[in-house]
Amino acid sequence: MKKLITFLVAVFILNSPAQINVIPKPQSFNLLQGHFILSPDTKIFFNDETKRIKEYLNEFLKSTLGFELDTTEFPQKEKSLTLILNPIKEINYNGEGYHLIVDNEEILIEASREIGLFYGIQTLKQLIPIVKESYELNELKIPCVEIFDYPKFKWRGLNLDCCRHFMSKEFIKRYIDLLAFQKMNVLHWHLTEDQGWRIEIKKYPELTKVGAFRKYDDGTVYGGYYTQDDIKEIVTYAQSRFITVVPEIEMPGHSTAAIATYPQLSCTGGPFEVGTLWGVYKDIYCAGNEETFNFIEDVLSEVIELFPSKYIHIGGDEAPKDRWQNCPKCQQRIKEEGLADEHELQSYFIKRVENFLNSKGKEIIGWDEILEGGLAPGATVQSWRGTKGAIDAAKMNHDVIVSPTSHCYFDYPIETTDVPKVYSFNPIPDELNEEEAKHVLGSEGNMWTEYAPQHLVDYRLFPRLTALAEVLWTYPNERNYEEFASRLQKFYDKLDEMNVNYTYEIQPLTFSEKFDLEKNQFEIEIGINQKGLKLYYTSDGTEPTVKSNEYSGKLIFNKSTELKISLFRNSKKVGETIEKFYSISKSNNKTVTLTNAASTRFEGGSSSILTDGVRGGNNYRIGGYLGFQSTDFEATIDLETVTDIIKITTGFFTASSSLVFLPEYVEYFVSKDGVNFISLGKVTQIFSIKDPSWRRIDFSLDTNKSKARYIKIFAKNQMSVPEWHPAFGGKVWLMIDEIIVE
Repeated sequence: MKKLITFLVAVFILNSPAQINVIPKPQSFNLLQGHFILSPDTKIFFNDETKRIKEYLNEFLKSTLGFELDTTEFPQKEKSLTLILNPIKEINYNGEGYHLIVDNEEILIEASREIGLFYGIQTLKQLIPIVKESYELNELKIPCVEIFDYPKFKWRGLNLDCCRHFMSKEFIKRYIDLLAFQKMNVLHWHLTEDQGWRIEIKKYPELTKVGAFRKYDDGTVYGGYYTQDDIKEIVTYAQSRFITVVPEIEMPGHSTAAIATYPQLSCTGGPFEVGTLWGVYKDIYCAGNEETFNFIEDVLSEVIELFPSKYIHIGGDEAPKDRWQNCPKCQQRIKEEGLADEHELQSYFIKRVENFLNSKGKEIIGWDEILEGGLAPGATVQSWRGTKGAIDAAKMNHDVIVSPTSHCYFDYPIETTDVPKVYSFNPIPDELNEEEAKHVLGSEGNMWTEYAPQHLVDYRLFPRLTALAEVLWTYPNERNYEEFASRLQKFYDKLDEMNVNYTYEIQPLTFSEKFDLEKNQFEIEIGINQKGLKLYYTSDGTEPTVKSNEYSGKLIFNKSTELKISLFRNSKKVGETIEKFYSISKSNNKTVTLTNAASTRFEGGSSSILTDGVRGGNNYRIGGYLGFQSTDFEATIDLETVTDIIKITTGFFTASSSLVFLPEYVEYFVSKDGVNFISLGKVTQIFSIKDPSWRRIDFSLDTNKSKARYIKIFAKNQMSVPEWHPAFGGKVWLMIDEIIVE
């Protein structure tokens, strides 16, 4: 075999493609002449050390190709696949590395450890052609190739938040497979939060009876949790895929679900409710109360038994000190321990938990806030607020995980963090020297789920997670995004095979929207920014399919229209449906005068967007809305002539967690001269501030066929934030998208 491969390398075909369609890209590869044909006749050679890998491979082949490979007791020279453990110099003896050779007669995968063989199988899976509905066995041609491959970073992870939105056991296991397929090796499992406690603790059963469920004002109850049996099953499954599951038990902040269950663990004694809004809640664990530490140690004692991981993540982020500042017990603790302030009190808290975990053979990871007040001696720091935390910790000889919001927060929209940006990420900050850089373990993609229930997680993660996987495994010195993107097109075929709902690589569309006042019509032109996608649309409110209208040029609408757009790769829908609303009414392009100035943060504060006829979408932060902070909204429209009016509508956005509230009421006035206004009435909407959803809600009034030239709209800002709100004390926004006059 090795003599043959040497010969094949020597006669390497110069006109064969200089690219291998594998992600992450292998460190070293040579494409060779010919193919290996995989069939039921292929035999597999293994020994006791590699039996588990053989079983995994056969399980994959059975599920995707419908056959398994028979075994052979001795290595064969043809139609065989060999799995063997060997130390390999060419991969720097890296335990996760592998050597893969495919020639016309044989496949050989060798590695120094089982995990290396497993990753060799992941590469082989990508080389096996996609199976169509009907295929001939001789079509299963694997290209001849030689690969030496190993990862550059030892920590290649995904942080999956199952607290804001709960995810099923089967969904977690599916993601373990998706991580393994991309040669990622850590599932950072976020299990406790303000909005839900997701892990069964037998000593404290109320945590999952009370803390696992949140209640809304409309009576809706949302939640769920994992039994200890569920967790054992998931951890065992992860081990079979060489994934380490690192649990995160948040402390001292992000603990509302726990103190809602046991309010005596707080500084004030409550009562509290499990959080329904997103944000940073001021009530946290009381650091002056010994019962708090007894509770935490009891919880961690059960967590330790469930997770064999070396590490336990203890959070440590976003812990407001307001309650500690006014808590007699916390102040007494500061005095007794000789601490300078509440930041050092948090350091005391973290160090005490670290000492307990160290005594049980575990080490802690914490978000970069654990640097404040003094870093615990053996802590690993996960840097999220940029890279400064990682730099500071590494210079103090602490290990770090670098996952800044700028490149690794995949809950952010694609407009903020697109795939090219992720692919450009360097986990090693420039400020670190060679020795300090050795403390960079790697990185994680962070999937916070405030706005991503289970059915949307795929869209948020793919293909951004795929780009990060290559950065962490290959760590290419030169980032050629176009070359990566070309391999990504083939990788999509594999994602299709695994029923992954991926989204766009970049902001997908560019709109040119013009309202022709003379013709009273909208003219819409759409540019598709990502190659390989086709655009289909509807204008009747239905969901677009490949049987809908394919976009081929300018769209013209002469009446109010709901435009729905879907992009397709072949017959597969890519990303979520994009919705655009165009309003044609008597207010289009009319002059609006504002009584109070709008914030320049949104649309430059220009009032013209209120009558441009283009409705705002489902994210006020990326355009289409005018913002007013801590002030009422009052605007007057000049229709230019006295006009018959039957209905007036104003659209407002709600995002309660971000202090974007609906108005208390909207009042409409009309006038013929612009001086003397008559009130037509007030409009209100029943909506709970405890509802965190982002959406636009219209305030409409039927006018009984009024006649007017001027219309005044007054919207009352609610101004005050309830004390229970995590952003209590903040300033309330009104967000307005459009004024429509019919």
